[in-house]
Amino acid sequence: MEVIHPMYRIKKLLGFCLATFILLGTVTSIAVAQPPIKKYTIRNGKMYIELSKHINTLSLDSFISHYDLNDLPLKEAIRENSPALFKKLGWKLEINNTDLFVISKPLFGVSNINSPEGKIIFAEKHPTIAERFPAEKEGLFYGYNRFKNKSSFAVNGSAVTFYLKNHAEANHVILAGSFNNWSENSLFMAKTDSGWITHVKLTPGKYWYKFIIDGNWSIDHDNMLNENDGMGNINSVFYKTNYVFNLDGYSDESGTYVAGSFNNWRPTELKMIKSATGWKLPLYLAKGTHTYKFITGGKWIADPKNDERLPDGQNGFNSVVRVGNPYLFKLIGYTTAKQVVLMGSFNRWRKDELFMNRTGNRWELPYTLGPGNYEYRFIVDGKQITDPLNPLFTNSLDKNGNSFLVVDPNFIFRVKGFDNAKTIILAGDFDNWSPYALPMKHESGEWTFNIHLNPGKHLYKFIVDGKWIKDPYNKLWEQNEYGTGNSVVWISN
Repeated sequence: MEVIHPMYRIKKLLGFCLATFILLGTVTSIAVAQPPIKKYTIRNGKMYIELSKHINTLSLDSFISHYDLNDLPLKEAIRENSPALFKKLGWKLEINNTDLFVISKPLFGVSNINSPEGKIIFAEKHPTIAERFPAEKEGLFYGYNRFKNKSSFAVNGSAVTFYLKNHAEANHVILAGSFNNWSENSLFMAKTDSGWITHVKLTPGKYWYKFIIDGNWSIDHDNMLNENDGMGNINSVFYKTNYVFNLDGYSDESGTYVAGSFNNWRPTELKMIKSATGWKLPLYLAKGTHTYKFITGGKWIADPKNDERLPDGQNGFNSVVRVGNPYLFKLIGYTTAKQVVLMGSFNRWRKDELFMNRTGNRWELPYTLGPGNYEYRFIVDGKQITDPLNPLFTNSLDKNGNSFLVVDPNFIFRVKGFDNAKTIILAGDFDNWSPYALPMKHESGEWTFNIHLNPGKHLYKFIVDGKWIKDPYNKLWEQNEYGTGNSVVWISN
């Protein structure tokens, strides 16, 4: 059977984005796709979640985080073989055997199954292939390269030297990837005495790639990082790193690791590489503030060469690395306060970490945040308050909830009409369905709200003068536990 590279198909179906998902076929055919399977797709008016029973914990956690599926007991279903809980949530068990777990849930308001563009809302109606796979991918906190039989690709500034080992008999080799729109004729590789090379300028981030060897598409078999593209095909993964962790000394230790907030402090995941002076590990870090420590000889230690530190809550310190531009949190007044602390969803609501500085008639703290939606509060001499300068609150009209902050919005919710309405509130899974947090602006006959949404599915409703309604301009919705339905928006990768 002829194997066609997925990007060839995408070029043919560029304007339809997810048509390939809908046309994948029946659930039975999924069982023979290349493992490990981890898919969230739409077909025949239904959502499907398909997971290999052999998926590892890290990959499963990444899948759940990427599509914001924490409300589903997927881990229990995979690990404990207990899918009964899904029926209460409206999901139907399709397949549950020793290799595969598949559940489905109907979508409503689907009038034409052959016209996915009419049913699915995207941040961009017709994204290019590069836009479907941006270098800085939302929901990705970190990444590192793992090669066998050859070193990681050499990096000189922005230039990356891609290297294909051997294949001396080949007449020509071409590099194609998400960085060049999967072009089949733009990056010809040069033959060397040990293989093929070419240079590509990349910004930090995550990229897919393949080699085209005499017309045949191939993954990089020396790269240990491969990823299913969601269409039943595999691509190699490369991270253009933007930070190098270094620890001098400790060369007598058999292994040294780095762990931090970016990888949930897993102590043995990120093994460092021996260097001339000690240990190192290049890593891609997403925009934001990251805390970390080294683990060597069974001991956790802060970075001795990094003076920027934050309390670790155990009478010690974590080292800090920041990527991106800081956001300035400020609290006006309270000049007689002895201490003001910032806490929020960005630091797991720790009350002993982010101490603000008093400057004149205000308290300030610059803190680097990546794109996203965040909740936060101030603690003034032990008393928690919301931000008086921020009109967005999550829980109640008397401002006893959390302040809500949107950094780098990438999607606009819109609803026309309702000119006589006094207020329209946007509520969804992105703000824990708060009926107060996100008041929409009314201008020129349209109500709008700018927000940041990660790739994947999101549920939402509008609250018009206290009445909850589905989006009248979005035909895509799914049933909820109250029988009233929620509107659905999909953000493409």
